[in-house]
Amino acid sequence: MVTIKDIAKAAGVSPSTVSRVVSNHPRISKATSMKVKKIMDEMGYHPNLMAKSLVSKSTRTLAIMLPRPAEELFQDFFFGELLRGILTQSTRAGYDMLLAAATSPQDENETISRLVFGRRVDGVILLSARTNDPLIDILNNHNFPTVLIGRSEGHQNILSVDNDNEQAAYDATQHMIIQGHERIGFVSGPPNLTVSHDRMAGYRKAMKDAGLAMRSEWIVEGEFLQQSGYRAMSFMMSLPERPSGLVVIDDVVGFGVLRGLNELGYSVPNDISLVSFNNIALSELATPPISSIDIGTYQLGYTASQLLIRRIMGEDIHQPRMIIPHRLIVRDSSIQAVHKRS
Repeated sequence: MVTIKDIAKAAGVSPSTVSRVVSNHPRISKATSMKVKKIMDEMGYHPNLMAKSLVSKSTRTLAIMLPRPAEELFQDFFFGELLRGILTQSTRAGYDMLLAAATSPQDENETISRLVFGRRVDGVILLSARTNDPLIDILNNHNFPTVLIGRSEGHQNILSVDNDNEQAAYDATQHMIIQGHERIGFVSGPPNLTVSHDRMAGYRKAMKDAGLAMRSEWIVEGEFLQQSGYRAMSFMMSLPERPSGLVVIDDVVGFGVLRGLNELGYSVPNDISLVSFNNIALSELATPPISSIDIGTYQLGYTASQLLIRRIMGEDIHQPRMIIPHRLIVRDSSIQAVHKRS
């Protein structure tokens, strides 16, 4: 059986260097790492990671806590791109991923407790930020390496990667205002998520700064699902005075908005314009293509994984909250109101 000493001899390095290559130690040069790994492949060497984890007390595994049932989660292309970013970075660093899901708050608490107390993973990535989230309390109380994708309320010390969602929504609403819209509605997400609060705040601030009226009936809350956008249109388009422009919290919800408007006989953008968030790949292929705020979804996931691994390695992190920049991608779903028919 091929051993570390055999690999070291063939590569002309010390056994400790081979061990560091296996562990993806950051101080090993790329050239040395590639050389040693090439010899491992040629000699058919496969490190016993299970035995190594027992000695080092490291599992080389990260947990991703899914924010809702998987059957709903994977309907949203945003999370697919987010996971792609996480997996790319974690794989490069030599970590495996464990997806953890739950169907109830109690089940979530039990799942996190098993992962933490059982030392089944080295760290946890939380994919969404909720108000008064008990999971963050559990992880914080045990000083367990954790990164949150989103903004936490009341937990200033937790590592997080986020966008400036308030500013992003402000920019989206201002885009509608610049296009000449004065009656602007907002299709929001679940009220228990901080992203919903922040984007709602940005919408309200932009409307207030422009001196435009906000009507409660022009604001509809829902889930990050097509059905929410569809139902929102059934309600909004039945109002005596309807919005001429919409800010929609998520592209998938935006698809539901388009479907609802189409079935009701309204044309986008001739009758009503819209701008959404996340800029998933299908936004450009919609009819019409959807204007969207690109929040750097892949980079959110990649940075979250990178930050968590740095924390696991014991590195001092002086900036606990990382902000990924956003940009508005203008497409055919938003046009100047002066071109719209009355």
